Amino acid sequence: MGLIRRLRVTQRAMERAMLGVSLRDQIRNEEIRRRTRVTDIAQRVAKLKWQWAGHIARRTDGRWGLKVLEWRPRTGTTDSPLCRACMEADETPTHVMLRCRGEAEQRAAYLGSTASLPEALSDLGLLRF
Repeated sequence: MGLIRRLRVTQRAMERAMLGVSLRDQIRNEEIRRRTRVTDIAQRVAKLKWQWAGHIARRTDGRWGLKVLEWRPRTGTTDSPLCRACMEADETPTHVMLRCRGEAEQRAAYLGSTASLPEALSDLGLLRF
C-alpha cells in the first residue's frame, strides 16, 4: 500500500475516532470529512510539495537544488548489464548514484561541482548520510 493511501486510511480512522463513529456505522467518508472539516492529507501533501518546489525554483544562490530539479537522467535500454557510463560494473542504482566515475563526471559537468551525489543531496537536506 502506498504512503499516501496509508496516510489517508490513518486520517480517516482518526476522524472517525474524533466523531465517535465506527466502520460498522457505515457513514461515508465525505460525510465524516464534512463533519470534521479536516483537510485531506493527500491535498495537503500535494500543496506542500508545490510550495517546496517553488521555494527551490526561486533560489538564486547557486546551490544544487534548482539544478537537481532540472536534471534529466539519460534513459534507454541496453542488452548489457554493464554500466553505460563507465562500462566497469553492473548498472545498479547504488553503482550509478554512489560509485560510477562516468556518472560523476557527467554530474560535475552539468552541475558545476565535484561533490558526490550523496554529498549534494545531504547539502539539499534531502538525505542524511
